Amino acid sequence: MVNVLFVCLGNICRSPTAEGVFRDLIRREGLDTVIKTDSAGTSDWHIGEPPDHRSQEAAKRRGVDLSDLRCRQTRAEDFEEFDYVLAMDRRNHAALSVLAPKGRIDRLHMFLSFAPQLGLTEVPDPYYGAGDGFDQVLDMIETASAGLLDHIRRAHLGDGSG
Repeated sequence: MVNVLFVCLGNICRSPTAEGVFRDLIRREGLDTVIKTDSAGTSDWHIGEPPDHRSQEAAKRRGVDLSDLRCRQTRAEDFEEFDYVLAMDRRNHAALSVLAPKGRIDRLHMFLSFAPQLGLTEVPDPYYGAGDGFDQVLDMIETASAGLLDHIRRAHLGDGSG
């Protein structure tokens, strides 16, 4: 089993969208029994809440359902449970670096490192931006999710075709 955690600040926009998109991708690829997903936020502002309605609507337009997801806060134990802890931006990467137990920092990555073709390092927070920000974030997440799945296939599943 490969365990993947997506992390943003509030766990109501970027990270649940990434979890939903990646979860949908692995389900379509028949890998949902070997890859587990989750998402969390570095803040405690929205614990127990569903994703932002704009994130849900944008994802739903692409056939991805986020309605079952609920916000939780990251914890040090996540670095024991998850093989990949994926930060959406540098601010969250820095917060996670402090949280990571000794010897587990190697599990922390920037999510967009799996989409080098985008030429970006951070998934921008669409919360306060224009309405199309959620679709732009989805585009980035879909690209990075495909790259992440290819990486996991090569590194963990012995599938060199990805």
